[in-house]
Amino acid sequence: MTDTFVRSDPKLVAKRYRAERRFRAYGLGALALTGVFLAFLLADIVVKGWPAFVEHRALLTVSLDAASFNAAEPLKGDYETLVRDKFRERFPEAASRADRKKLLSLLSVGAAEDLRDMVMADPSLIGRELTVPVLLSADADLYFKGTGTGVDEKQTAWLEDLKSKGEIESGIAWRFFASGDSREPELAGIRGALTGSLLTVFVALALSLPLGVAAAIYLEEFAPKNRFTDLIEVNINNLAAVPSIIFGLLGLAVFLNFFGLPRSAALAGGLVLALLVLPTIIIASRAALSAVPPSIKEAALGVGASHQQAVFHHVLPLALPGILTGTILGVARALGETAPLLMIGMVAFIVDVPGGFTEAATVLPVQIFLWADLPEIAFQSKTAAAIIVLMVVLILLNAVAIYLRKRFERRW
Repeated sequence: MTDTFVRSDPKLVAKRYRAERRFRAYGLGALALTGVFLAFLLADIVVKGWPAFVEHRALLTVSLDAASFNAAEPLKGDYETLVRDKFRERFPEAASRADRKKLLSLLSVGAAEDLRDMVMADPSLIGRELTVPVLLSADADLYFKGTGTGVDEKQTAWLEDLKSKGEIESGIAWRFFASGDSREPELAGIRGALTGSLLTVFVALALSLPLGVAAAIYLEEFAPKNRFTDLIEVNINNLAAVPSIIFGLLGLAVFLNFFGLPRSAALAGGLVLALLVLPTIIIASRAALSAVPPSIKEAALGVGASHQQAVFHHVLPLALPGILTGTILGVARALGETAPLLMIGMVAFIVDVPGGFTEAATVLPVQIFLWADLPEIAFQSKTAAAIIVLMVVLILLNAVAIYLRKRFERRW
């Protein structure tokens, strides 16, 4: 018996190698093109949003007259008039009514807030002369950032005079993180929207996690395999692909119109998002449970454990990392949703920071949607800055999911 060797045609071998090299080149090209688009997108967002994290303030020397400001009741002082009068005194050439109006328009409507906060924190400042920073308007702020054209020649001359004499300072715009929404761009912040997002996601997670895990355990370990359970599984898979706005319509019809929950509240928004992420958590949890080797449950049953004990004491702990990973990814999806929340009224203009689950609130994606529709140039930068914050939160959530998967991953 002799061995038979089949000789390959060198031309065919070379052709297969060339095809393989072309396939690799196509893959690398697709990755490079994707990287270019992603880098361009991120660079554009960062360039547009970075100015929103900086604000400019004018330095004014004011005297808090004890006759006008009472140390026992510092909140009742007329700080706004004091700041405006001192700013007019700084430019005596602005004598006409039109010039005074142009001059004062360089100050924010909240210019006196920092001074009031300083006196509230330390009433001993009353009766003393001090230099305080006062917030400039959005147009004046954009002028110093080189991105705005909302000031005329006279206003430009006044601003340059302040700058040349060292009476302009810049710093981190902490009010962007500490304030709620506002009609004035320089006063608008994301604290209210960020708080609303946290409250809404907390409600969604508190409902979807236990229900999703319980449903996954039942379907994977206890449910009989028949047409009814097959129908449930198909519907769960279909719900995971349903457009999110459908869940908003469901929430509008059920939670608001039928149950009468408060409109634009974190409670209603959380219930809608819970329905949205529930199929994702069920699917991820079932995949994590099925990934545990059957030998572990069989070993537990072999030493006398009941089916329930084998599942909850052995299978579930080993599947927990995958369950947590799927849950975090579901929460990340819920955090970035806008359409279903628009349907239940979370598009309202909310100034105050929500203090509970039933108070009127909005969320960060909706806040971005609202700011993007405003005509003021300064809100374009605010929109990009809010997108940066949202992206950072989403990246952190995904990083936590990756860490949990790597930290508790078991290789069988």
